[in-house]
Amino acid sequence: MTIREKQEQWERDYLSSYASLSCNSLGRDEEEPQCDIRTVYQRDRDRILHSKAFRRLKHKTQVFLEPEGDHYRTRLTHTLEVAQNARTIARALRLNEDLTEAIALGHDLGHTPFGHAGERTLNELSSRGFHHNEQSIRVVERLEKKGKGLNLTREVRDGILNHQTKSTPATLEGQIVRLSDKIAYVNHDIDDAIRANILKEEDLPRQYTDVLGHSVRSRINTMIHDIILNSENKSDICMSEEVGGAVMGLRQFMYKSVYTNKVAKAEEGKAQKLIAELFHTYMEHIELLPEEYIHMVEHDSEDKEQVVCDYIAGMTDRFAIHSFQQIYVPHAWSNE
Repeated sequence: MTIREKQEQWERDYLSSYASLSCNSLGRDEEEPQCDIRTVYQRDRDRILHSKAFRRLKHKTQVFLEPEGDHYRTRLTHTLEVAQNARTIARALRLNEDLTEAIALGHDLGHTPFGHAGERTLNELSSRGFHHNEQSIRVVERLEKKGKGLNLTREVRDGILNHQTKSTPATLEGQIVRLSDKIAYVNHDIDDAIRANILKEEDLPRQYTDVLGHSVRSRINTMIHDIILNSENKSDICMSEEVGGAVMGLRQFMYKSVYTNKVAKAEEGKAQKLIAELFHTYMEHIELLPEEYIHMVEHDSEDKEQVVCDYIAGMTDRFAIHSFQQIYVPHAWSNE
């Protein structure tokens, strides 16, 4: 019996009857020989972790554009916090921790530079629309590994695609990530807003903090405990009505106080104009794209708008700025 087979047996013996067992995976679009050490979900996690798209997350905005300081969250640190929250819940509920982690690590791979400002801009400009969860799927199915994709299992791709609140993942592990995403961004965005002197702890509405807690640490603790207590031995992942309502109320408060705050979003208009200029330029001058993207349009019959969105969405904040400067900012001339 291989190490992988022993792990699969452990899952059958120990995990909840509601867990997604590795041996029961719906598989990959392209069949592959099994690894003798890792289960299918462990392999998916590793493929995402080693992808270029994952590494680029460290230079993509979460909420604050180009913040002065090293302790503000980026899209990468957000992803890691989601993964940690999700793993804690999955382990407590005896669900598949490897599947949960793979979904969590991959859920934001398709996010644009400059956070949701970049996403909104591409969505407005492209006749096809643009949504980061759908782009994350395109990253793992089409764009990574020079067009080969990562060939992930269907369960991981389903969780990535459906990680937003309005969707329902097919697995409980995916449902955990969907709630863990919300837990992470509500709490770390409060923490970053306090660090930026946009908020103070006492500014948070008491009707919500009296339920959830009066510090970031206590609120995360309350939310995770509530999910575990309300989901144990059930075919659903959920919060209690009281805690879930408080989370939604705090989220709405954050939209009014931080996500649309003039200080936090002072540079957002510039970022949106930058993205728009890049989009229009690449649409008119496709020859400015890297060769592999030109090939997608001219030889693979990919839609030009989609390919331009692919390229821009894959940029980090600083690479988007650099690309704009290369096109629009004059360079010193020298014949030496």
